[in-house]
Amino acid sequence: MSHPIISSTDTRYQRCILSVMDNIADPDIRFDESGVCHYFQQYREKEASSVPRGDQAARMLVKFVETIRTSGRGRKYDCIMGLSGGVDSSYLAYLAHNYGLRPLAVHFDNGWNSELAVMNIEHIIRRLGFDLNTYVVDWREFRSLQLAYLRASVVDIEAITDHAIIAVLYRLAKQFNIPYILSGTNVQTESTMPPSWIFPKTDPVNIKAIYRAHGDGMLKTYPFIRPRMQRIYQSIKKVQSVSLLNMVDYDKYAVKETLQREFGWRDYGGKHYESVWTRFFQGYILPTKFHIDKRKPHLSDLIFAGQMTRDEALAELSKPIYDERLLSEDKAFVLKKLALSEEQFNHLMSLPPRSHYMFDCEKPLDERYPILYPLKKAYRCFFPTSSGHDILK
Repeated sequence: MSHPIISSTDTRYQRCILSVMDNIADPDIRFDESGVCHYFQQYREKEASSVPRGDQAARMLVKFVETIRTSGRGRKYDCIMGLSGGVDSSYLAYLAHNYGLRPLAVHFDNGWNSELAVMNIEHIIRRLGFDLNTYVVDWREFRSLQLAYLRASVVDIEAITDHAIIAVLYRLAKQFNIPYILSGTNVQTESTMPPSWIFPKTDPVNIKAIYRAHGDGMLKTYPFIRPRMQRIYQSIKKVQSVSLLNMVDYDKYAVKETLQREFGWRDYGGKHYESVWTRFFQGYILPTKFHIDKRKPHLSDLIFAGQMTRDEALAELSKPIYDERLLSEDKAFVLKKLALSEEQFNHLMSLPPRSHYMFDCEKPLDERYPILYPLKKAYRCFFPTSSGHDILK
C-alpha cells in the first residue's frame, strides 16, 4: 500500500494486452515481453492442476459423488455446504440435488442480507427440499467488529465474514458427523486476486488483534477457528472440502440462465452483491479509499476462461461501478445500521490505509513453538512410515 498511485494517463501506466488487469489494480503486477500479465500464467497453472476436462472430469465427478454417497450411508446428511443466494452457491445446491446428494445447507446471516438473497435462498430450499441451518451472528458483536476494521483502516474487512463461515461449517460438520464440505469456489471465475487486496481468512489472531486495538467490548459469540483446529478436522475427523464446480463446465452466463429457469433466481448485479454491505464495500469503500476495482480481476478470469472478450470486459469497466441512486440508498442504510454519522464515516474514509501485518498474525507452528521443529525432524527420522496420526503436525 506504500506504492505511488498511478493513473491511466501516467506514462508508467500499463494494462495487460490479454486481460484488464493493470498496474493501477496491482502495482506489483508483472508483464512478460509481449505485455501479458503474470495472472494469466497463474490462471493456466490453476486450471491445469484443478480443472479436469472431458471424460476425465466426468469420471472424477462420478467418483467423488459416489464416495460422498457411500460415506454418508446411515447419516442424515452426507455433506454440508454454504448457501448465500449468490450464483456459485446456488448452482452448487442445484448440482448436489441433481447428483442425489443430501447436503445440510448453511446460511451465515451477518445482518446484511439483501432481499434478493433471502428470496433466492427461500426458492432454492423450497424447490430442492434441503434442510437449512441459519447461523445468525450476534449483531452488536459483528457491528463492533466491522467498526474495528474500519478504524484499523485495513483492506480486507470481508475476512471477518469469511472466517466465521469457515468456522461454522466445520463446527456443524463435527456436530452432525459430516465428512464432506461442498465448496463453491472455482477456478473459472475467482482465480485472479492481487495479494495486497486480501488477507488469510483462517487467521483468528489477526482478527482478535485488530479488535483489541479498535473494538469495543468482548467477542463472546463470534465463531473462531484456528488453523490447527482446521487441520485436526481434516486429518483426524477426516472432514474434506470438495469443489464440484471445478468438475463441471462452469459457464457463468449459462449457470445464471439455469438458475433463473429452475428457481426463479434473480440476479443482484455484481459478484457477491447478495450482501448490501459487500455491495457498498466493493462498490464504494474499496475504489474510493483503496483505489481497488474488483471488477478487474473478476472480468479477467472470465477472459482467461474464454467466457468474455477483452473488449466486452473493457466496455463493462467503462460503466459506473455503482448506480448513483442505489449508492445513495445503500450509503444511508449502511451508516444508519452502523450508527455512524456522515462526519464519522468521512473520517474513517480519510484514514490512511494500513497493512494487516501491522497487527499480530497467526504464526507457523515452528515459529510459535521453536522446540517442535527439531522434535518433528527427529520423529520423521525414526518413524518415517508411521501410520499413526502425527501429533507434531
